[in-house]
Amino acid sequence: MSVDYVELLRDMNSKIKDLNGLQSEVIAGFGGMKAGAIKDGALSAKTKELIALSLGVDTQCDPCIAFHAQACFKYGATREEVAEALGVCVMMGGGPKLMYASKALAAYDQFVAAAA
Repeated sequence: MSVDYVELLRDMNSKIKDLNGLQSEVIAGFGGMKAGAIKDGALSAKTKELIALSLGVDTQCDPCIAFHAQACFKYGATREEVAEALGVCVMMGGGPKLMYASKALAAYDQFVAAAA
């Protein structure tokens, strides 16, 4: 079963916007936490997004994979860097992580293609 991650992200952004209309303080708080966690520090924002993508795979969360695959692309991660991060995730989680890691690489490829 193939997922269109570009469309999934578009749909999730719309849903989050709807929730924001009802819970703006919660959404703003989450956004602030994300901004603080992802900004460059001892680790680059790109490295942190690669970690976040791997955690999306670990939790088998397709929307998380969409958000962080796009962010990896935006922060300049190469396909090889994404694949290496996903390889570590597979090593830690076995077969189920391999299935979602392949989905995450497909998600990254979709965002690259959509930007072309």
